[in-house]
Amino acid sequence: MKFLFDSDTWQEIYGSIRKNKIRTAITIIGVLWGIFLLVVLLGSARGLENSFNKLFGNFATNSVFVWTQSTDKPFKGFQEGRRFTLTLNDIELLTSEYANEIRLLAPRNQTNNLIIKDFKSGSFNVSGDYPIVDQIQKKQLLYGRFLNENDILSNAKVAVISEDMYKQLFDLDEFPIGQLVKINSINYKVIGVYKPSTSVDFDGDTAYIPFTTFKKVYNTANRVDWMMITAYEGVDIEQMEKDVLLTLKGLHKVHPEDERAFGSVNLGKEIGKVTGFLTGMQFLTWFVGIATLIAGVFAIGNILLITVKERTQEIGIRRALGATPKSIRQQIILESVFLTTIAGMIGIISGASILALIDTFLGAGDDAVLINPTVDIPIIIIAFTTLIVLGTLIGLIPAHMATIVRPIEALREE
Repeated sequence: MKFLFDSDTWQEIYGSIRKNKIRTAITIIGVLWGIFLLVVLLGSARGLENSFNKLFGNFATNSVFVWTQSTDKPFKGFQEGRRFTLTLNDIELLTSEYANEIRLLAPRNQTNNLIIKDFKSGSFNVSGDYPIVDQIQKKQLLYGRFLNENDILSNAKVAVISEDMYKQLFDLDEFPIGQLVKINSINYKVIGVYKPSTSVDFDGDTAYIPFTTFKKVYNTANRVDWMMITAYEGVDIEQMEKDVLLTLKGLHKVHPEDERAFGSVNLGKEIGKVTGFLTGMQFLTWFVGIATLIAGVFAIGNILLITVKERTQEIGIRRALGATPKSIRQQIILESVFLTTIAGMIGIISGASILALIDTFLGAGDDAVLINPTVDIPIIIIAFTTLIVLGTLIGLIPAHMATIVRPIEALREE
């Protein structure tokens, strides 16, 4: 390792670089471009992943939403175009039949009503729900609490309202918990205020009241407008969706091949598509980045081969004066490693700077495209180490070429 601290070695390296400034600059750019691309693409992929996670962050991602539409095929004496509704009996049967697959099942009823507070009013969605809705999509509460089992059992006239509803119906700085709002001419006590989700949200600004209360007030009997189903981890959500729809078709005398009778959204399936895209993007990122790195390192090898050719006489003189093949080999390899290191450091710093700019301009706000685009430090260390190793290995070729030339032949070169 003594040659690393030999000033003559570094002077010769500096002299070589100085003689070939343009060539050296092009070589460095080729290598730094590879690691720069790797850092920027990996960071961008992470930013997309973070944006995706934020989009579905509050939702149980292995969920299916099911509702009824109208039949498309005649079946068992019923004409096509028949409309029908889900019922609480359907909920009980699905809960029993798919006990090992379904983790949460939430029947839901919704309507639109005028909500009044003193002299202020607004038209909003009103949803009859069970507390498990909060487990499928967690609500960020600003005040109070969400619905609980006691509210369901006692048919309580309580409501959880959104932040926008609170701002529209209440005076500035007025504490909402315990206050009364009128829905469908009936007073409800406000027990909670939630902040609307910035991720996927099927409800919007909705006042949540107990399902049992909704059933009595709106006289829905056993009717269910739609249901939210969340599967246990590891369950094939697409197969479960098919099984549930087939069961419901049997219950409501719908043709098994009728594709219009039920509407559904499989959140797990849609998320799987995005996850697959992100995985493919990461693979492409690594492929492009590593390929560019290797191309840049080979460029360094080619430049050093040309340099060795141009310095044949110089190497011959050094050999004639007693320089050993080992010392010459070490100098060529050191030059390769030096150029690779400089290029790698500049590439990493440039890539990190671009990611910082991306985060500043594209990572802020609720509609951010790339959120916190970063690359893990261990990945940077691995990439940089790989670059140095490749630079060392590629330097062996011109180093070997420099040592196999005999001094007398080298001195004859013009």
